[in-house]
Amino acid sequence: WQHVLEPLSGYLKLAQKLYEEGAAYAEGWNFGPNDEDAKPVQWIVEQLTQSWGEGASWLLDGGEHPHEAHYLKLDCSKAKGRLDWHPRWHLDEALKRIVDWQKQYLYGRDMRAVTIEQIDLYLKTA
Repeated sequence: WQHVLEPLSGYLKLAQKLYEEGAAYAEGWNFGPNDEDAKPVQWIVEQLTQSWGEGASWLLDGGEHPHEAHYLKLDCSKAKGRLDWHPRWHLDEALKRIVDWQKQYLYGRDMRAVTIEQIDLYLKTA
């Protein structure tokens, strides 16, 4: 789980390396969260519900569903080592920003301005 700006920042670093150094970087790459931010779906839903506040709720569907892996995690060690890419926002910050963006959308705000503000906040995070 991560904010969309995380992989986008990785793609931009990769694009720069491809431009500067070419084929040495033309291969598969993973841009994902740090290990401590790998959380189960229920945890994410609970955090989003809490962050959203009044009116937000969820219900577990106890029906039959196809089998899914209980734990999925991307190996981002290559991006961290070769591109010096690292996620900037921990999961709690990412979820806060996601909820804020969605609320601003529902309130009819200027989403270009909201998005640029979030990009600026992201870029200011070390």
